Amino acid sequence: MSAATTDTLAAPPEPGEPIAARSRRRLPWRTALAAAGGLALLLAFPGYSLPSLAVLGPLALALAVRGERARSGAWLGFVLGLAFLVPLLSWTGVYVGAFPWLALAVWQATYFALLGAATAATSRLPFWPLWTAALWVADEALRGRWFLGGFPWGRLGLSQTDGPFLSLAAYGGVPLVSFAVALTGALLAAALIALGRAWRASGADAPAGERSAALRAGAVAVVAVLAVPLVGALAWLPLPGRSLAEGGPTRVVAVIQGNVPRAGLDFNAQRRAVLDNHVQQTLELAAAVERGEEQQPDLVIWPENSSDIDPYTNDDAGRAIDRAAQAIDAPILVGAVVDGPGRYLSNTGIVWDPETGPGQTYVKRHPVPLAEYVPARSFFRFFTDKVDLVRRDFRAGDEVGVLHMAGARIGDVICFEVVYDGLVHDTVEAGAGMLVVQTNNATFGFTDESEQQLAASRLRAVEYGRTVVVAATSGISAVIAPDGSVVRRSQLFTPATFVEDIAQRDDTTVAERVGAGPEWVLTALGVGALVSVAGPGLLARRRARRARAA
Repeated sequence: MSAATTDTLAAPPEPGEPIAARSRRRLPWRTALAAAGGLALLLAFPGYSLPSLAVLGPLALALAVRGERARSGAWLGFVLGLAFLVPLLSWTGVYVGAFPWLALAVWQATYFALLGAATAATSRLPFWPLWTAALWVADEALRGRWFLGGFPWGRLGLSQTDGPFLSLAAYGGVPLVSFAVALTGALLAAALIALGRAWRASGADAPAGERSAALRAGAVAVVAVLAVPLVGALAWLPLPGRSLAEGGPTRVVAVIQGNVPRAGLDFNAQRRAVLDNHVQQTLELAAAVERGEEQQPDLVIWPENSSDIDPYTNDDAGRAIDRAAQAIDAPILVGAVVDGPGRYLSNTGIVWDPETGPGQTYVKRHPVPLAEYVPARSFFRFFTDKVDLVRRDFRAGDEVGVLHMAGARIGDVICFEVVYDGLVHDTVEAGAGMLVVQTNNATFGFTDESEQQLAASRLRAVEYGRTVVVAATSGISAVIAPDGSVVRRSQLFTPATFVEDIAQRDDTTVAERVGAGPEWVLTALGVGALVSVAGPGLLARRRARRARAA
């Protein structure tokens, strides 16, 4: 590799650069560029669904922080995070007001501030696009785990529901997809920098050969930009057939969306109406089966909160579910709110057999903080009294949700659990032949939240080579093939029923076998690059302090 090429992939500001030139590098255009990058990320996500624009986020951040100090990088990363997350997470404030929404968005944007600072610090290293992309993965790994269990919503990889990067999920999960998107953006930034140098070197007084060297460096960066999505496109070729019915013995699965009386936080004020809606929709399916208009299902999936009345303690609710199961003559996976243990509630999936009643259960392992439980209630009440809408805390389950229904191995994850890598991986590892996402999105109204959750489910289908069934009280319910394509989907706040033959798969993808390995390797690369920059500086300052003390 030529010296010019290496220089393109390393930050050029020299220690002796004139102060005026340094000042020009800190013009407000950097802030505007960071904000534009955040908006480009927003457009990549469902709601706008332009996934190819996702590379512009890392591109903008890389250009904005290039050669800057970590402090300036933190500001620029924060600006990008706000421009991206404030509109992306607007669904969180639809019925609880602006404060919780903005507080969440600002808190999440602080992780982008860390990313901006780290990217600025490593922009002086050779091969900086690689470290930039690895730092995106490291930042998302931190954001998805800390604090209060993390909130991995809005990761780069979750925007890629179409295009060449999607197939990489089968080889390294969402982290590998995020890495590919970030690397493409950073390499594109390197190409633009090289072309800018070539243009500046076109003057008559430029040193001989400088322009051609810069052009060669730009060509290398452009080839690398094209290579990353090409690898993703080619990675799809060795995968076997991915239709619903391929890959194993099939079961006929029915998905019921019963709908709710109204949207909003009080959707379950008429809890019996919600249950009755799902019972009625199941009875209508049974009648259609009897008329020969639909296949007889082997099993039926109801969504989260389809019975907010505890069917164990309320005989009337139990009888209603019995009636539906007996009419359809198949076990039903019921999403129920169950009293206990103790003073807590449990968000539970219950396998309800038409003959024997309630059987196996799965209790949600990751209740949502400040929505399903309130830690430090008195502290958060100081900011908003909306926390008291959560009258009783939900307790986390501790068992993986693989449930046996009519010969099918159902991997159950509930609502936001679908965006947590470890929870889904555990479920597939435990033997799930298909994945089910039981969810209730009625509290988010007619927003993009349902589309964003559906996008995450599509990534999971590719990641594990499994059909994913999404059952939602009010939408969007869907059946997703193992290639990530949506075979069936409902509309918001309308009753719906799907009946499909779905294969029970037991093959394993590379992503399943390697688990979190790619994420940890890429995180280590990014952190290692940061330490290589920060370590010597910290050591020098420590030595200087010791010298002054002596």
